[in-house]
Amino acid sequence: MAVPPLKSKNLTLVNEDHAFVTPVKLVKTQDDMQKWDKSEAYFEYLGFIFAINDSIKGISNTKGSQNASENITKIVVLLDTLSNWIDDIPPIQQPQRFGNAAFKTWYNQLKEQAIELLQKVLPSDLYRSIPEIVVYLEEGFGNATRIDYGTGHELSFVMFLCSLFKIGFLTERDFVSTACKVFVKYLNLARKLQRTYRMEPAGSHGVWSLDDYQFVPFIWGSSQLIAHPKIEPSMFYQQNIVDAYAEDYMFLSCIKYISEVKSGPFAEHSNQLWSVSGVSSWTKINGGLIKMYKAEVLAKFPLVQHIVFGSLFTLQPAQHGTSVRRPQPSEGFKPPTPMDSSTMDNTPKTTLQS
Repeated sequence: MAVPPLKSKNLTLVNEDHAFVTPVKLVKTQDDMQKWDKSEAYFEYLGFIFAINDSIKGISNTKGSQNASENITKIVVLLDTLSNWIDDIPPIQQPQRFGNAAFKTWYNQLKEQAIELLQKVLPSDLYRSIPEIVVYLEEGFGNATRIDYGTGHELSFVMFLCSLFKIGFLTERDFVSTACKVFVKYLNLARKLQRTYRMEPAGSHGVWSLDDYQFVPFIWGSSQLIAHPKIEPSMFYQQNIVDAYAEDYMFLSCIKYISEVKSGPFAEHSNQLWSVSGVSSWTKINGGLIKMYKAEVLAKFPLVQHIVFGSLFTLQPAQHGTSVRRPQPSEGFKPPTPMDSSTMDNTPKTTLQS
């Protein structure tokens, strides 16, 4: 049975004497997955996805970025700083085509300066939260050993954003600009990292994946397009539509990026996404993508094993009545296709139909 979507008043907000901790990995075996999908962390994370999703229905990036709060602007400045570092740390000459080692230099600089960066963003009375939330920020841009990026890193950054609400730095009025301004800035930064340092997708990907790197912008981006007067699902991969609207809608910006980094007919290099165009409405696409995200990202041990848990996101069982709206069955989507465990990764493999 559906319950109302999460609002900031239903987040577990910390009090003045809250004890922050350094988060650690706790999902270490397949059996631990049973704790994860019943945990407070799981439902609070999903609730945050729903809250943002509901807040930006029909809202473009331009409209959603208007009247952003001062605290939103501070986060954007932080992300701009990280982007400028890429300009200062160019890729090095090396034999291999992918995984440029200069990313390790960029990432090490992030690790060294992350606390200082957050001190510039947060008021002094929230400094005590930094040892906990900084981990989610650091893990949001890729792995420095493998020089790769995937939906697990995206999840970490979304947890970082959710943390800012839980500690009270952001409030419900910031939901829209968190997606349309901050998350869009993050996407552009992640893409700049991927292209500059030739980062590998995390896991084995290909034509049957929704996308090599991201998932959340397809969820939130499809919500932005609900009831759009001009853009129907059958049109989203058309070049004239992408060129005209990519800056204003996350879903179309993802299509534009894919088209820039892949060649050939869209139906061949992105068959999974192409099949989405046969679904009759953006509402059905949005609901189906949420179901897919739960099944093909949040339910996969290879990804969940890297999530860290502390005092803000805990593995404690969720209390009855947790305010998370469960996605309704969505026409237009087939159930997830089981994958061989030896090739399991953190990308969606769900098959879609019209």
